[in-house]
Amino acid sequence: MGKLVYDGRLSIPIDDRALAHLQVVILAKLRRRESFGFTVEVDGRETSVWIGPSAALEFDYADRRRPAINRAWLELLAATAASQDGLVVAPEPPQERAPDPGEAPRRPRGPVVPLRPLPDAA
Repeated sequence: MGKLVYDGRLSIPIDDRALAHLQVVILAKLRRRESFGFTVEVDGRETSVWIGPSAALEFDYADRRRPAINRAWLELLAATAASQDGLVVAPEPPQERAPDPGEAPRRPRGPVVPLRPLPDAA
């Protein structure tokens, strides 16, 4: 379990996988100099903070390995961050299966049309 430290005084425990996704979304918004609200449950209570370019943030991971990123989750979190309610940790949606780099490409369906040589340019 990692944590997001806000302004050096509020430590928010967050699972490393969720924290990695939040970091991508938060840093993207801050690079664009966008401010937004962030609401999360801490110790059974809902806590909201305002995150802007001047906010001091620390992303502290429990594990040294960075989790794989789910693009669908990033898009969902980015959409919540852009909403009037601000960023909330939404459940991770299923990720479309990425092709295995060692997997052979699939053969196209239907008849195979042979390639014809190009005519000689004279």
